[in-house]
Amino acid sequence: MHINKNVCLLSSALMVLGTAAGCSQKAESKTEESSNMQIQTAVADIPQYDGYTLLWHDEFDGEKLNMDIWNYEPHQPGWTNNELQEYTTSEDNVFLRNGKLVIKAIKTIGSKGSAHYTSGKITSKNKKSFTYGKIVARAKVPEGKGLWPAIWMMPQDEGLYGQWPKCGEIDIMEVLGNQTDTAYGTIHYGEPHAQQQGTYILKNGTFSSDYHDFSVEWEPGEIRFYIDGNLYKTVNDWFTAVKGEDEKPYPAPFNQPFFVQLNLAVGGTWPGNPDKTTNFENAEFEVDYVRVYQKPEYDMNVKKPEKIFRKPLEDGNYIYNGNFSEQEDLTDDVNWKFLLAQGGEGAAEIKDGMLTITSTNQGAVDYSVQLVQPEIPMIKGKKYKISFDAYADEPRDIIVCISAPTNGWIRYFPDTTLTLSTKPQTYTYEFEMAEKDDPNGRLEFNLGNRGSIAAVHLTNVRVEEIQ
Repeated sequence: MHINKNVCLLSSALMVLGTAAGCSQKAESKTEESSNMQIQTAVADIPQYDGYTLLWHDEFDGEKLNMDIWNYEPHQPGWTNNELQEYTTSEDNVFLRNGKLVIKAIKTIGSKGSAHYTSGKITSKNKKSFTYGKIVARAKVPEGKGLWPAIWMMPQDEGLYGQWPKCGEIDIMEVLGNQTDTAYGTIHYGEPHAQQQGTYILKNGTFSSDYHDFSVEWEPGEIRFYIDGNLYKTVNDWFTAVKGEDEKPYPAPFNQPFFVQLNLAVGGTWPGNPDKTTNFENAEFEVDYVRVYQKPEYDMNVKKPEKIFRKPLEDGNYIYNGNFSEQEDLTDDVNWKFLLAQGGEGAAEIKDGMLTITSTNQGAVDYSVQLVQPEIPMIKGKKYKISFDAYADEPRDIIVCISAPTNGWIRYFPDTTLTLSTKPQTYTYEFEMAEKDDPNGRLEFNLGNRGSIAAVHLTNVRVEEIQ
């Protein structure tokens, strides 16, 4: 098959293990062609997408897991992310039921009273790897503190660009069991570790009360995340490198064969551990189907987007609406955004040139109650000044920082705790940017888990370059 330098031709018979990253080769036998004909016959009722051909799929309609597609991946507890579960090959943890794949987390109590958790993880590694495509999975997640279901992808050759995160990772769906109205789609990459994450919150219902379609369209130079057909995150700017070396040519590391993984974790650094409210009788991650589609060709001539840095206001302030003179939607991604997580409860309001945050539950972590403004340009070697006026209804602590949400959440200005009094006071901090240029620094005010729910009042917020 002809391949030119700009376009790589693909077909449903070609993206098997051993295919070069993004490039295709002809099917080698009539057996494969016959198999493909059988697939086409069997999937006549499966929805098609314009421009795509079905590459492979599993409807989970059989009695046993299809081992031509999937592998069990057993691991001992604590293998990663401080998770508690042991991944097993037991059919108690992974099985088919009524046309669904079920991954079940099981809790048992040992003779000394300690809890032991088992669960399941399956992957298509060495069996169904592919480069670029549309991945669609329909699933329903379990509800319960500490439960962490995921649909995600890793590269077939993790050493091609270096071990994680340099190799890249595509998380099609993650949901925390104690917050099942919210799903996340994420890519991980680079050294230092960087990530970009989209969040989708249901207006009605939860991801544990019904099945939903989770989808990714992965192309050279762009990855798009969807839920129920709704686009909620697009990423097209990433990198990978080995420390001390130049970055690999874009779009590395997302230009190589990846495989699909499905698992249900228990505990870990992100969801936290189960508690007495977690019901393991219903700790089941149910997957209706996994379908992978692919376009017949992809344009390989892609370039990394140029970084666009926000311009300061006329007075040099990089914070927009820092004096809160304008009313704005504090739930969107424009200028200020108010966020709640991990049990935090509260509200934010702009009034009379002041933003006031009222909390009713401080939550479990410092970012449980949080006010942020992203897209703050951070240039290596430049010096910056942060300043703001603040007070509280009662003396209390808050934390201020400038973080890197697309660069592994490192801190350009470190987490700094300050104690607010009941009288307005001006706070000023200076720092030098030591990391590589980033157009997406994020100013954060973190009010969670500080031992107080006293209201906080802010105004005259500034971030400016001083040298």
